[in-house]
Amino acid sequence: MVDVHQEGVDLPITLHMPAAKKELNSDAMKRISDWISSQDIPSDIIVSVGSVSFPIHRFALVSKCGYIKKLLSDTKNADISIIKIPEIPGGPEGFELAAKFCYESHLKLSTENIAVARCVAEYLEMTEEYAAGNLVKITEAYLNETGLKSLSAAASVLQSSGNLLPISEKVNLIDRCVDTIACMVTEESQVSVVDWWAEDLIGLRIDIFKRVLLALVSRGFKQFALGPILMLYAQKCLRGLEIHGKSKKNLDPKQEHEKRIVLETIVGLLPREKNAISISFLSMLLRAAKYLNTTVVCRLDLEKKMGLQLGQAVLDDILIPTYCFDGDTLFDVDTVQQIMTNYFEYYSKDSGDNENVGILMEDFLAKIASDRNLLVSKFISFAECIPMEVRVTEDGMYRAIDIYLKAHPGITDMDRKKVCSMMDCQKLSREARAHASQNERLPVQTVVQVLYYEQQRLRELDSSPISNHVTTQPTLDTQKSVSDEISSLRKENQELKFELLKMKTRLQEIEKSTANKPKVNSPKVPTAGKPPLPKKSIISSVTKKLGKITPFLHADGFLPSSTRGRNKPDKDRRHSVA
Repeated sequence: MVDVHQEGVDLPITLHMPAAKKELNSDAMKRISDWISSQDIPSDIIVSVGSVSFPIHRFALVSKCGYIKKLLSDTKNADISIIKIPEIPGGPEGFELAAKFCYESHLKLSTENIAVARCVAEYLEMTEEYAAGNLVKITEAYLNETGLKSLSAAASVLQSSGNLLPISEKVNLIDRCVDTIACMVTEESQVSVVDWWAEDLIGLRIDIFKRVLLALVSRGFKQFALGPILMLYAQKCLRGLEIHGKSKKNLDPKQEHEKRIVLETIVGLLPREKNAISISFLSMLLRAAKYLNTTVVCRLDLEKKMGLQLGQAVLDDILIPTYCFDGDTLFDVDTVQQIMTNYFEYYSKDSGDNENVGILMEDFLAKIASDRNLLVSKFISFAECIPMEVRVTEDGMYRAIDIYLKAHPGITDMDRKKVCSMMDCQKLSREARAHASQNERLPVQTVVQVLYYEQQRLRELDSSPISNHVTTQPTLDTQKSVSDEISSLRKENQELKFELLKMKTRLQEIEKSTANKPKVNSPKVPTAGKPPLPKKSIISSVTKKLGKITPFLHADGFLPSSTRGRNKPDKDRRHSVA
């Protein structure tokens, strides 16, 4: 027995055959034996390919296979009865095609087996030098007449060729298929929609798939038109990843590595043009990139692309899980903050999408505010990245702040003030001011600011020349409604002044109660030559106590009726601290 290896050529072959094709191996020896028996001449040599042995007539192989003829012509191997060929392209299936051709000089070729037949013919040197009409010539004729004449046929041949490297490269099979596909797609795309060819290519290996797309671009195909096929390919190859879940499931290391390579290659092929890919697809890729732990360059590229299209996003597009439970937040705050930063670095302050982006970021901030692992510093850092220019009102920011204070009752008063400083009370709507004025989760200073700006707004409305507007109205009903509104505003202004007076009175009462308490420690004697230090402000000394006057709130954030000191106001009247 001898091991036969082609000298000077390294041909490692890994063949991934479907289950139906694997049945061929178990029956291959029986079919060859049947052929031998039909010749009424006993076989005189056995060819071993992998785990399958083929009893063959020596003269049949030598007559057409230059590789076998050279081997057996060597005097050292003249008497051998077993030949092992472990690296033949296609394995036992490939050798069976060659052996059948040696006996029958005819093969039923198809786009599924032509690549294997061509590579086996090259490996066994089945050329015209050893027999006329040999397998190399026949397979080449089939390729030129059928295999490379249609897109689906070329794609099928190319898919098979990917499993026959490097010999498929040696016979220039892959390059010819790639050029054929690129030429056909480019020509057809000039007059029709190109979606028809996508299904034929998504079954290719990622490296071959990349070569096809690069060939398309080199022939003038518009890069932005590659979006649909990239989406189809990614959905097929990344299927099975739980990227929308809150936890990460363990994958087989080999499978995880293959998917990581696919994802990084797809990201590198994404069109550079804006809007060539939907932001929801970019979001899916970014989730997968974090799930598979791709390179930093890959993730940064996706974050930049999402930033350019942030104006088209909805909240679900930026809810990217951290896939981590070591004390981190549920959603990746840093990634979304970087996406937002990319947007405002690229677009000017007067972009038409700025308002939508501002609302989206406030919605995201409100979404993560209930996360108990969200630190005060991270909340403030994210809020500071939302420019004031894009926030038409502060209602969204107030909502996020209120949710955060409710979910984090244990933060210090200083942190509470820092969180509330992210909000401009002057830009709150009337409804938001009504809620904030009775919100005991807010610091007293913030509540006072809310009441002040509300009173200022009412004063400006009261002093505005509305009467001139009234006289220009054509009907008495309109004049009456405007007059009623003026009366209502004046009445509300008086009530607001009354609320401020009550708060001032309450502050004075607390001041008196504090002054009347007996002092435990003896007063310090001022140092000679130095004036005594000024006393602390009464306002600052009672700030903490004011927050505890009425600590009980309903779930909606309003004071219960028993603590307001007056009847519940009408539905159209504002709520205020009582």
